[in-house]
Amino acid sequence: MPTFQEEFLKFVIEHDILRFGEFTLKSGRQSPYFFNVGLFNSGEKLSFLAKCYAASIVHSGQEFDILFGPAYKGIPLVSAVAMALANDHGINKPFCFNRKEIKDHGERGLIIGAELTGKVMVIDDVITAGTAICEASDIIAAKGAELAGIAVAMDRQERGAGSLSAIQEIEQNHQIRVVSIINLQDIVNYLQKDDGGIIKQQIKSIVAYHREYGI
Repeated sequence: MPTFQEEFLKFVIEHDILRFGEFTLKSGRQSPYFFNVGLFNSGEKLSFLAKCYAASIVHSGQEFDILFGPAYKGIPLVSAVAMALANDHGINKPFCFNRKEIKDHGERGLIIGAELTGKVMVIDDVITAGTAICEASDIIAAKGAELAGIAVAMDRQERGAGSLSAIQEIEQNHQIRVVSIINLQDIVNYLQKDDGGIIKQQIKSIVAYHREYGI
């Protein structure tokens, strides 16, 4: 496991961003864990998250020309990740994001920031149904740009209605790769190395959940 993944898992557990227990998901499933990206809600936490996004993108080796953040959650993410790539890796890429509604005054238009062109790396928090990514893909295509990849904080590696996860469906439909800082298997691997008895008690339920709903 790369260092940035271990540091990320340690951070999200210590800050209660990754929680263990019993949680009812939107799908109605009872999950033994919950990952709340919304709790990256301070300058320190957002900076750390951006560093991990940048590290995962660089580690993936994916090529891209511009970063794009879908409104609204993607706006602070894409801004922070662009800075982390420049500061930590010397990769200075332009970035932009969209409005939910087109303005007919001021700078007008739907896109704010750099021109949306070339190979686009989308920065999002998580992918559930994939609706936001489909909308982002339509925006990118309308500008004549190419969706080159997507970076998310976590891949739950969980089946949807069929045999594939939402991320696998996106990868298949768009012929791209989705990069995640961590996935469910990473969590299991990390917990199995941990010496804390309280956390170890959660492993069996997480593994069982993955066997029932995982890909």
